[in-house]
Amino acid sequence: MSSAALAKHNMIEQQIRPWEVLDHRVLSTLDHIDRIDFVDEAYRGLAYADCQIPVTDSVRMLPPTVEGRMLQALLIDKQDVALEIGCGYGYISACLGQLARQVDSIDGDAALIDKAQQNLQHRGITNVSFEQLHHTQLAQDKKYDVIAVTASVASIPDHLKQALNVGGRLFIVAGHSPAMQAMLITRDGDSQWSAQSLFETDLPRLPPPRSAELPRY
Repeated sequence: MSSAALAKHNMIEQQIRPWEVLDHRVLSTLDHIDRIDFVDEAYRGLAYADCQIPVTDSVRMLPPTVEGRMLQALLIDKQDVALEIGCGYGYISACLGQLARQVDSIDGDAALIDKAQQNLQHRGITNVSFEQLHHTQLAQDKKYDVIAVTASVASIPDHLKQALNVGGRLFIVAGHSPAMQAMLITRDGDSQWSAQSLFETDLPRLPPPRSAELPRY
């Protein structure tokens, strides 16, 4: 086993599993989609470490433990349509593409979208579409089974709850540093939602809309 393969194995067995990520499909996805392919050359030595890896000055790749818990909590079915908010270099995009039928990924940074698209094309992942869009610009009539938010918010936006199908699940980190709450929001009915607190963490904020971007709702 190469040193990189051993490091990935140890990431799964010594970091992610002890964080109670036991879902076989999720573990298989984390093994199949190699994080090191989505990390800048300067940070490849940290690809399997349980830390946030810089993507830009304000964007970070989530720690593997948080990624694992997020993917497991969302209970993604192969027929689900998913939305990712914040694509980074495309690692979670690729994992969602492995688990769901279709993924829409939105980000306000065109350079990140280009890099994520290249990374997924290189891996032959074709069921993920990218769009330069702020989450406040989501069309009101578009609904999802799964929404994964890869950065934090001060409070949970109502329009993201409304973007869920009945039975849909939203993973989001809300609150204030240093003790934010990772939350799973489930839409139980047309006007009913339930919330489950999963764990504490501390993530960078989702970027605000740019001056030219206006909410559509």
